[in-house]
Amino acid sequence: MRQKTLQYLEANQSATPSKWREEAQWRKENQEWLRYSRRISLVLLSYMKREHLTQAIVAERIGCTQQYVSRILKGTENLTIESIAKIERITGFKLLTFDANKQ
Repeated sequence: MRQKTLQYLEANQSATPSKWREEAQWRKENQEWLRYSRRISLVLLSYMKREHLTQAIVAERIGCTQQYVSRILKGTENLTIESIAKIERITGFKLLTFDANKQ
């Protein structure tokens, strides 16, 4: 059985090598801002669902391309403060808050 499995895997392996290790390392190194990016994407998805909007309509409201909105919705886009402010403006949600008492 094991030999059959190995033969199957060898016969069906991809021509291009996997980059799972590099991708996992990248996620680990960027986990802090990725967490915020995913939260923002969930807010934007919720807004889109509630308002029955497409990515193209959201892109028009934010002033960017549909492809950029798609990357935001994947939760892996490192957003600028300007982009976050635009998302806040159209959704009505406060995404950034600061506690001046914490340092």
